[in-house]
Amino acid sequence: MRKKLLLGNWKMNKTPSEAKAFACASHEMVDFAVKHNIDCGVAPTFVCLATVLENRNPNLIVAAQNCNEHDHGAFTGEISIPMLKEVGVSWVILGHSERREYNGETSEKCNEKIKALLANDMTPVYCCGESLATYEAGKTKAFVEEQIKVGFAGLSPEEAKKVVIAYEPIWAIGTGKSATKETAEDTIAFIRGVLKGLFGEVSEEIRILYGGSVKPENIAAYMSEKDIDGALVGGASLEPTSFKALIENLAA
Repeated sequence: MRKKLLLGNWKMNKTPSEAKAFACASHEMVDFAVKHNIDCGVAPTFVCLATVLENRNPNLIVAAQNCNEHDHGAFTGEISIPMLKEVGVSWVILGHSERREYNGETSEKCNEKIKALLANDMTPVYCCGESLATYEAGKTKAFVEEQIKVGFAGLSPEEAKKVVIAYEPIWAIGTGKSATKETAEDTIAFIRGVLKGLFGEVSEEIRILYGGSVKPENIAAYMSEKDIDGALVGGASLEPTSFKALIENLAA
């Protein structure tokens, strides 16, 4: 049985002092998550990573929101995997729709980053998802299938099972709209089928999250579906009270 996972993406929010306050307030809720066999974590900005790592419950996953595939070099503004490893980060979000849209991040580039992270024994969280126009045109599955096939290209089954996928329909991110649990399950089950075609039974071990206006009041409904293994949450992960409610409702 796949272990549930709640991951909060803080995006460009929180100063180091605000991040420290969250980390200090999170100890009890993380203990609760562990007790209920739930993995939970947050993805702060780069300047807050060390602060959260220093003040967190040791069981709180701390992820970066991006990385560069190169170990070092003339890449102004970028952060390398060895830099993240040295401060204690072992998870990285890749291919978020905002980075795809604003920074031109492609599935091919994500594939390079996934391979580099796996070579460093780190966990990639690979995001996929369609625009409203693609959804309304009935092309969601073809679009997402391409993202999965390109992102996972060249991986062995053993490598593939170490990747976490986050399905986030772009039209449901930060809009207040959310896909119904049936719509989310249908697409995530399809993704699992694509993975089965690529990697066989290992597909049953790959955790697939749903993201898109997930809140404490709707997370339990998503988690009731067979193929949804957790959530990648934005705004609702920013405050300790809301994050605690997400964990409690995920455990229910």
